[in-house]
Amino acid sequence: MFRKMVFGAVSLLAIATSAAHAADLKEFRVGILGGENETDRLRNYQCLADHLKAEFGFEKVSLFPAADYDGVIQGLLGGTLDFAELGASGYASVYIKDPKAVTPILTTQQTDGATGYYSIGLALKSSGITDIKSAKGKKLGYADPDSTSGYLIPLTQIPKDTGQSNEAFFASTQFNGGHENNILAVRDGKVDVAVDDSSGIGDFKNGYTSGTFHKEVAK
Repeated sequence: MFRKMVFGAVSLLAIATSAAHAADLKEFRVGILGGENETDRLRNYQCLADHLKAEFGFEKVSLFPAADYDGVIQGLLGGTLDFAELGASGYASVYIKDPKAVTPILTTQQTDGATGYYSIGLALKSSGITDIKSAKGKKLGYADPDSTSGYLIPLTQIPKDTGQSNEAFFASTQFNGGHENNILAVRDGKVDVAVDDSSGIGDFKNGYTSGTFHKEVAK
């Protein structure tokens, strides 16, 4: 397994950052990145919706689960979303197009105090893959083109370990429509290695303490 630090951490982005501005909004619109099934995403974000409504007095907090990362990015750029959680790559995608579209206001802190997370590579035990070099000639699964841990970090860091581009080192690479789908792809044998986000803290058998791997173990 390989792990690389994602230095951008997870950023919560909002156009409405002041309580005064928030009080003027009747509806607060929260974008949810794609990659996990819609039912689970809506359930996981409901506590946030309830909190925002109670804390700021919004008449309505609406949750919008996008099909992919780009759906949220376009919503922030177009002003149809007020708030979303993004990784470093997603934030950069918004910032490059319009630096004034969003303002980073919060970040996730891990149980050890760290404000970053890891990109981890997962393979079935039966595959015989024990480290990145033993994955040569295998199929690599990415999560989403705008994902930090599920694309950008593996794309730029794996070649430093292998001495080759991912296209040359692996038999093939493919996007699997988000983090959860990427893990399911390796489970179902569609790819040999899947890259996903993780705190990298705690016990591997529990999927560590947070991240998509942790969510899948919990399920």
